[in-house]
Amino acid sequence: MPKGFYFLIGAQFASGLADNALLILGIYFLNEQGYPGWWAPLLKFSLTLAYIFLASVVGPLADAFPKNRLMAWMNALKIVGVLLLLSGAQPLLAFALIGLAASVYAPSKYGLVTESVPPRMLVRANAWLEVSVVLSVIFGIALGGALTGLSESTVAQNWRTVFASAAVFFIQTKTWPAMCVVAVVYVIAAGLNLGLKPMSGRVHLLPLTRHAVQWQTFWSSNTKLWRDPLGGVSLYVTTLYWGVGAVMQFAVLVWAQQTLGFSLKYGAYLQALVALGVVLGAFLAGRRFKLHSARQALPWGLLLAVLLPVVVVTSNIWIAVALLLCVGLAGGMLLVPMNALLQHRGMQVLSSGRSIAVQGFNENLSVLLMLASYSALLALNVSLTFIMVLLATVLIAGMAPLCLLLLRQFRQPISMAR
Repeated sequence: MPKGFYFLIGAQFASGLADNALLILGIYFLNEQGYPGWWAPLLKFSLTLAYIFLASVVGPLADAFPKNRLMAWMNALKIVGVLLLLSGAQPLLAFALIGLAASVYAPSKYGLVTESVPPRMLVRANAWLEVSVVLSVIFGIALGGALTGLSESTVAQNWRTVFASAAVFFIQTKTWPAMCVVAVVYVIAAGLNLGLKPMSGRVHLLPLTRHAVQWQTFWSSNTKLWRDPLGGVSLYVTTLYWGVGAVMQFAVLVWAQQTLGFSLKYGAYLQALVALGVVLGAFLAGRRFKLHSARQALPWGLLLAVLLPVVVVTSNIWIAVALLLCVGLAGGMLLVPMNALLQHRGMQVLSSGRSIAVQGFNENLSVLLMLASYSALLALNVSLTFIMVLLATVLIAGMAPLCLLLLRQFRQPISMAR
């Protein structure tokens, strides 16, 4: 990897760690402030919606400024969101601001990867990045849980005394010390962002114009990437994967409670097993696939589809552990090569920032639609087994034609025109 690349990995881990911890703290904060329980999911929606409604802006913004500096600014903006939350502002507004920062951070992060490593190393770089993303989720949730415990400790009481003088500007809350820890992690992430310098000759800053941020321009970019033979396939696969993955995240919790009789806490541990499988799959994909052979990862999508309904009919915990690890492994083996191919083609067809903005828009729209469908089916009392069979059918229907096309073109290398 190029010198300084691991600064990006460290920055991504630190920023993701703080994001996931803050979401757990946000739920605790809502409960503490007396908000009803149904507000908690709205925090996630307010974060996600920024990726969709600001899709036309974030790509051009990422292309107009040095990406490492822009990422540092976005971590600073997240700190402003934390302060806004503590000031007594509407929590959804505070998280919307944090979501805005995250939506700009994403195209900058992935765009910086394409600017920092040569194409031949792009799959391996994505493997490193995917591992850091998943680990930040695992440890971020754990950190958030630990910080909620800290909020109940005597340390929190002492800190509230220290910050009593600031009561004029901020509200009284037990989460003061925990929020300060999150802010410090954001500061560390911002410092690490500045450590990586892109390769000379691979950075092309584009002016931020009114035309560039119009929705019509974004839709043109979106259509252009979808119509690209390689870019469209990889965008299709990652969009489908993220929608399925979002449903799987919640389905595992329901299955753990209904079939295995686990509490929510232990159900979350089973979620972590899937994440660990993704880490292993990302590591193996980085060693197994090169950019020119990325499409050979498509059959892993079929394996993932077969495993989904098998998991929810399993009642033996040890078999379940093995299956969940395999689900994560298949997901990692599929996602990393497809991400690398999408970034490479996106940079050629559009630009690094604009292509990642298109990717984020489609993937997060898929997440919202899939979760809405999943919630509606649960509200209609449809069994979890039938839902997972339906989900597997969608995956098979989506992946099978691509795998058949792969068999026909197996001996034809991908054109990597520069």
